Amino acid sequence: MKIRLIAVGDKPRSWVSEGFQEYARRLPSQTPLELVEIPAGKGRPRADQGQRLLKALRADDWVVALDEGGSTCDTQALADKLADWRMEGRDIAMLVGGADGLPAACLERADETLSLSKLTFPHELVRVIVAEQIYRAWTILAGHPYHRV
Repeated sequence: MKIRLIAVGDKPRSWVSEGFQEYARRLPSQTPLELVEIPAGKGRPRADQGQRLLKALRADDWVVALDEGGSTCDTQALADKLADWRMEGRDIAMLVGGADGLPAACLERADETLSLSKLTFPHELVRVIVAEQIYRAWTILAGHPYHRV
């Protein structure tokens, strides 16, 4: 199973790239985490960003939209989802919109929609949060001491 974080924005600050890569490199080779950047495009409408996000999907991806209107879960529930996703054997595509969020077409294509929090995060920071939470979920499943309850 591969996990791809498909995110709007192609020029993140260095600390964002470094943070994402730090957690992505910690994951085992059988659960790689890849970042796919979709250029926001100046003056382009959100629908155009959505079309480019959808174009980056593969036909058999399990699509998870990250949106404030999605269901919330704690870290253990995310670990359970990761275990289920691995058992299904499908690749996961997680969609992150730009500053204005995901367009309706992306939410409609999603197999599930998750909210990271009731708080609002900068879309660049979401990359680091998702990478860390995927790593944390993996450590729970692996019995690694990184996650302490």
